[in-house]
Amino acid sequence: MAESRKRLVVLTGAGISAESGFKTFRDSGGLWEQYNVEDVASIQGWYRNPQLMTDFYNDLRAQLEKAQPNNGHKILAELEKYFDVRIITQNVDNLHEKAGSSNVLHLHGELTKARPVNDESESKIIDIGYRALGYGEKNSDGEILRPHIVWFGEAVPAITEAARLVRSADIFAVVGSSLVVYPAAGLVHDLRGGTKSYLIDPAEVEVPSWLNFRVIKEPASTGVAKMRDELLKEYA
Repeated sequence: MAESRKRLVVLTGAGISAESGFKTFRDSGGLWEQYNVEDVASIQGWYRNPQLMTDFYNDLRAQLEKAQPNNGHKILAELEKYFDVRIITQNVDNLHEKAGSSNVLHLHGELTKARPVNDESESKIIDIGYRALGYGEKNSDGEILRPHIVWFGEAVPAITEAARLVRSADIFAVVGSSLVVYPAAGLVHDLRGGTKSYLIDPAEVEVPSWLNFRVIKEPASTGVAKMRDELLKEYA
């Protein structure tokens, strides 16, 4: 019965998107290397030069339209057949949704959406798809719109819901996250003791030893496949 399925909560970061060719500011190469992070990913940058920020995210959105989910994204979506899967992502792309995941919580906003500069209420967020946001563009209420991205210097409204999800996990996985960006990195401390946990990343990622993660030191595309095989063997 669906009600008895184990809850699998997965925190994903830049690593899973990089395999799809969609890189973030922590990756080398691509659009981000042409700019200082403070100029294109902070609220101070927005107030200094909103046109630069608008143009930057328009370019990023155009890149996202061409990006496709990789095997890691697809397997997480397929696991919904067997588990109650909840994705918490630090990424602003929609690759999880493209792959078919139905429960995705975006900690840092969504590239395909916009909202008023001075109002972050959910009712004011609009879907703009992959189109360019006009500089100074306004909504039907006459409010100037900005990308719906949580920039450095801003609060992360979804973190409370994310912590609740982590506490509810029967199985927990971190995929492609360096666990250095807070508050997302602190979510591992919300795990209940004894929760079966995975860490999937080709790089060295520091986590408290008491958390006892099963480490799969591989990219998401192959590491998530290994996790799937282990979970299905144990639970399916």
